[in-house]
Amino acid sequence: MTNNVNTNKLSSARFAEATNAFVETFTASVDFDQRLAQQDIQGSLAHAQMLTSIGILTNTEYNNIVQGLTQISAEISDGDFKWSIQQEDVHMNIEARLTVLIGNAGKKLHTGRSRNDQVATDIRLYLRAEIHVIQAQLTRLQTALLNLAEINAATIMPGFTHLQVAQPITFGHHLMAWFEMLSRDTERLTDCLKRINVMPLGAAALAGTSYPIDRYMTAKLLGFSKPANNSLDAVSDRDFAIEFVSAASLIMLHLSRFSEELVLWTSAQFDFIEMPDEFCTGSSIMPQKKNPDVPELVRGKSGRVTGNLMSLLMLMKSQPLAYNKDNQEDKEPLFDSVDTVINCLRAFADMMPKIKSKPENMYQATKQGFATATDLADYLVRKGLAFRDAHEVVGQAVRLGLDTQRDLAELSLTELQSFANVIEKDVFASLSLEGSVAARKHIGGTAPETVLKAIEQARLQLNN
Repeated sequence: MTNNVNTNKLSSARFAEATNAFVETFTASVDFDQRLAQQDIQGSLAHAQMLTSIGILTNTEYNNIVQGLTQISAEISDGDFKWSIQQEDVHMNIEARLTVLIGNAGKKLHTGRSRNDQVATDIRLYLRAEIHVIQAQLTRLQTALLNLAEINAATIMPGFTHLQVAQPITFGHHLMAWFEMLSRDTERLTDCLKRINVMPLGAAALAGTSYPIDRYMTAKLLGFSKPANNSLDAVSDRDFAIEFVSAASLIMLHLSRFSEELVLWTSAQFDFIEMPDEFCTGSSIMPQKKNPDVPELVRGKSGRVTGNLMSLLMLMKSQPLAYNKDNQEDKEPLFDSVDTVINCLRAFADMMPKIKSKPENMYQATKQGFATATDLADYLVRKGLAFRDAHEVVGQAVRLGLDTQRDLAELSLTELQSFANVIEKDVFASLSLEGSVAARKHIGGTAPETVLKAIEQARLQLNN
């Protein structure tokens, strides 16, 4: 009978029995943490340089390590590196290969560190780079929104509350609301970077190391703002990853809301915009269909990232200090969140410049639902009525409009004066859609001139 065990593992000298083959596969992480390979090499190069500076490594050993890690980096990039599940994870795979290439110096590289601080450092290096990629995609999308908003700065559309026509706005103003949301998303990522950019390396397994390491030197070499202050905290917490996925969830929440509007606007019932064909699909049975699949899929993927956030929160909630094997489960939801956000932002940034508005349809939709009712109330207040009295007068006028199937602007002056004798013929300037949006020219308002100023300021913001 053959034992289903394996003795070729890092800690085999400690154990009387070899690891069960299923357990070996079950506990290995190399299938997914190999994504951190280049960050692992980056951290090892800095660690080796620091060890050389304090006399742990000779210059010859350091040069051999650099040469070996450079070769391994190339092998990984070219797809020639042979990953082994027996080596458990990305760290031991690289160390084993380095030892094959350069001999004993490869075994000395791990002096003064542990896989615990090594993986925490790798994840931070990885996230730091990916956040810059995400922010670049956010900027692409924001630029496309600005361009579309500028074209539609004076395009009148209905503004909704409760998905009911509320007041006239401009399509450009509406698009600028999405720009502002994405700006906050960018700011959150920038703020998150402050806590990500702290170096765990040197914390070792949990208590630091007895070697006279120079953590400030290593931090500087890796571009970290500082070393972590506490070794226990440095290796055991993943709050920085949770914070990132929280920010990613908000990005996806915003994209999901935007997706819902795109889906509505492309429907026959709204018909506000034309989606580019290349971002839509047809039906297998209904030849007339043009389905907005990209926004629908992005809307669906938002739940995926929120689910990843919940997974990470539950992962950490009951862990004692310091490192626990549970933390191996942090990578897949983290990697998936990064991939999902980048791909969704890319899809939106590619799609947005090709979206065409339908101004006439938007205009006609705005004429439904008494969109200028608030303007009539404001007019009456300027004529001396208390707002609550004005509100009552407008309600009566709306009732007449409903009964006669006419908009407020289509009621006669005599009819309007029957509700309030302070109304004069200048009221119709307030009841026009153009007059309504033009009147809201304060900062943050929907007036075309204000929208154009907001776009100008936004372009300066993106370029700084």
